[in-house]
Amino acid sequence: MEIKRSPFFHDWEAGLKSEQMETSIKRYRDAKTFYKSVDETLDPDTIMYSVQCLTDPDIVGGHLNWGISKLEPVTVDGECNMTRGHFHSNLDCQEYYWCAKGSGLLMLMDETGTCWCEAMEPGTLHKIDGHYAHRLINTGDEALEVICVWNNDAGHDYARVEAMPFPVRVFKRDGKIEWEE
Repeated sequence: MEIKRSPFFHDWEAGLKSEQMETSIKRYRDAKTFYKSVDETLDPDTIMYSVQCLTDPDIVGGHLNWGISKLEPVTVDGECNMTRGHFHSNLDCQEYYWCAKGSGLLMLMDETGTCWCEAMEPGTLHKIDGHYAHRLINTGDEALEVICVWNNDAGHDYARVEAMPFPVRVFKRDGKIEWEE
C-alpha cells in the first residue's frame, strides 16, 4: 500500500499551502465604500483583510471549498474593520465559519433586511443559512481569523447587499463597542 502526502496543508501561523490555493487581498483603497465615512488619515495601501482559499477547479454541486478570512485590527473613523458582505448566488448553499483567532462579530441579515450578530471568539462555530447575507467584523485588537467551508457552487452576490445594505454599523470608541443604525 502506498501512503501519499496530502496536497493541502493548513499551517496555523502561515496559512494555507497548496498549488490549488488562491489569495485575495482587500486594501483600504478598494474597501472605502464599505464604511460610513472615508478616513483620509488611513494609508490607501493598508491591508484590511485577506482571503486564502482552496477551491475545487470543477464547479460541481456538493464539492466544498476551504478558506481562511483574516481581518486586520483596523478602524475607519472608529468604525470596525469588516468584509464586504454578500448573499450566496445559490441560496440553497449553506456555509460554516469557525473562529480560529481573535474576536469579532458575524453579522447576518435576512432577505427582509432584519439584521443580527453572533459573537466570534476562538472555537465558536457558526452555521450560515444560504438565505442570509453575512459579513465578518473585527472588534478586537488582533487579527480575526475565520476558517470558512462552503459549497463551490454557492457563488457570491454582492449586488444584493449593495442594493439593500446591512442596516447596522459597528464602532469601537474608547475601547467600547457601539452600534449605529
